[in-house]
Amino acid sequence: MMLATVILRLPEALRRARLARPARGGYRVVACMALMSGLQAAFAGVLPEDRADALYHYYDGGGVQIDGPSILVRKKLGTNVSVAGNYYVDTISSASIDVVTQASEYSEERTEATVGADYLRGDTAMSLALTRSDEDDYQADTLNLGISQAVFGGLTTISMGYARGSDDVGMRDSDFSEEADHWRYRVGVAQVLTRNLLLGLDYEAVADEGFLNNPYRRVRFLDPDSATGFSFQDEVYPRTRDSNAVALRARYFLPYRAAVSGSARYFTDSWGIDASTVEVGYTHPRNRFTYEAGYRYYSQTAADFYSDLFPYIDAQNFLARDKELSTFTSHTLRFGVGYEMPLEIGTRIEKGAVNFVWDHIMFSYDDFRDIRAGSTPGSEPLYDFSADVFQIFFSLWF
Repeated sequence: MMLATVILRLPEALRRARLARPARGGYRVVACMALMSGLQAAFAGVLPEDRADALYHYYDGGGVQIDGPSILVRKKLGTNVSVAGNYYVDTISSASIDVVTQASEYSEERTEATVGADYLRGDTAMSLALTRSDEDDYQADTLNLGISQAVFGGLTTISMGYARGSDDVGMRDSDFSEEADHWRYRVGVAQVLTRNLLLGLDYEAVADEGFLNNPYRRVRFLDPDSATGFSFQDEVYPRTRDSNAVALRARYFLPYRAAVSGSARYFTDSWGIDASTVEVGYTHPRNRFTYEAGYRYYSQTAADFYSDLFPYIDAQNFLARDKELSTFTSHTLRFGVGYEMPLEIGTRIEKGAVNFVWDHIMFSYDDFRDIRAGSTPGSEPLYDFSADVFQIFFSLWF
């Protein structure tokens, strides 16, 4: 069931990406989330397995290419402690619609390192992880704490988590410097209802404060003195943001070892964005192979201060033209296959596995226009694009 544990949340992370200058998290983090998830979530009653994972990912869509490796190693120390380390690199080259209409193409590299530990005492598991992300114009440090408790004979697991992030925001070829702070609180419960049915309910609240927009991004406004009919000015965002999300998940195991899964998630924030996500999946093992297929639908409303075209300069206090803050929908198709290798190397390597996952994502924007068409401002065609994400990773248990 290797693939079943590698459920990536690509569109949600993509929504947060800032494509004019995607310099902080966003979709580049996603590829390593499969490896990172174990660092930030302790499972009550059981320590993570001793294993090593190596992943390579490739994203291509909307004029953006991203690729890079990620390595995770996890090892138990005695019977109560497990430690882990992850190192992630991604390289991006961008000629997205934001970049080609407002700036020059660019390429850059981001590195991210995480160290973490899980501690198990009885049916209680605690986790701690520290992460540092570094690139030329953005540094981020994050502390993650988690605790989970199994009750009622292990049929119910209650979990809680806290994360604290601190970012330093810079800008190339300038002395621009700002800070952003983040607080994340989460609570969840997983319940075994029957021998075949598992349900989970999770809630998360996030508070952000500081410089929350992208220093490279600009909005456009009508300008009769411009040859194009419009000009640009810098974005201005509120310096605080509160968001809440609740998700319900279910997995039903079929008699022939296969499983169907489904989830629904609702998100709302103080910027006026409401988002809904629905996802279904099917996992089918056969001999040493595991096949997976899934579909995901995502939709959101625009932020209160978003507009594709403002009527004049400084039209309002807060201004945004980030298409990820606009009204849009996405559809994701996922296909995956895993193979458990009959691998034994001495007395140290117990088994191995190789997995391949392909996601095809289709984005459609309702109020973000493709200004490359060169039409009358405000009447350009609406923007849409598709993206492909390929991931291959190898795992060894020792």
